[in-house]
Amino acid sequence: MFVAHNRFRQLRLAFAAAGLLAASASSLPAAEHTLMPTPQTVHIGHFLATLKPVLTIDSGDTVTLESTPSIVPSVVDTSGVVPPSAVPQHQRDIYGSVQDRGPGPHVLTGPIAIRGAMPGDVLEVRILDVELVLDWGYNRQRPYAGTLPDEFPALWSRIIPINRTTKTAQVARGVVVPVNRPFFGIMGVAPDTGRISSGPPGVHAGNMDNKDLIAGTTLFMPVHAPGALFSAGDAHAAQGHGEVDLTAIEAGMRGKFQFIVRKDMKLRWPRAETPTHWMVMGLNPDLDEAMKIAVRETIDFIVQRFPHLTREEAYMIASVAVDYHVTQVVDGTKGIHGMIPKSIFTQTQ
Repeated sequence: MFVAHNRFRQLRLAFAAAGLLAASASSLPAAEHTLMPTPQTVHIGHFLATLKPVLTIDSGDTVTLESTPSIVPSVVDTSGVVPPSAVPQHQRDIYGSVQDRGPGPHVLTGPIAIRGAMPGDVLEVRILDVELVLDWGYNRQRPYAGTLPDEFPALWSRIIPINRTTKTAQVARGVVVPVNRPFFGIMGVAPDTGRISSGPPGVHAGNMDNKDLIAGTTLFMPVHAPGALFSAGDAHAAQGHGEVDLTAIEAGMRGKFQFIVRKDMKLRWPRAETPTHWMVMGLNPDLDEAMKIAVRETIDFIVQRFPHLTREEAYMIASVAVDYHVTQVVDGTKGIHGMIPKSIFTQTQ
């Protein structure tokens, strides 16, 4: 179900009718919406430009969105790690009734249409808050998948209890990992092609599995379809760079997002910004090519933002000051993301 507080939408319409609506999305108070996962508000395993939006909002509005774990409830029940009551009813309803699935496995909440977003624009998504909503997660290794497919030919899974008070999870005997930086593995928009899998990331963003896209970060994605059609899911309580066995601590999560249509920006690849860094991304089935894309994105970003710098100087800065991380290597399309520190730039022009 979703709840939309439309008084601000009505105010916008009234101002528009009077010819007084400002161009900026920030000129009027933003409406706030809530979107919960149900069989009517999720899609499983794909992005598609012809999906009907489950929520339509204005630029500048905020949405509190909840995701559900992408695992059949009976697997959790039979584990005995948590009681059956720990599995939300909406998760049981989704797996019991949503038949249109694939080709990927992810349960995605959405899509959300943002009025005015058109192909060629950029969708700015401010990740205002992210919190875990369940006391368990899971890790699963699929046969002949992950980074070492020939060495791990069997299906293996573990339901992992999560202590949301201490923000920790015991993943194995004597091994406790922090879960204090949760993030959505998938945040993406509809492609300009047909139905695509939720598995590989791309120019639509999607399954980036980028552990640095936490609360306080802003994501920028090129828009490919009217309304942008944003969906999110694949929530991760914890993950290492690389995500080498195929999954993280997959969990249930709630996030608060603000959506802004940027007609003043043009992007080829997704980018992001943290309080301390600018982030560029390279995505390609070949990890070397992904690295090249990320470095080119670094150079392009630096010379565009700081016109007094040459491409040669930007290439140098990429080498001496930018940290490049292997985002993930298991989603078919591999990822590299570069972290450009803001602090090194002392001259703005």
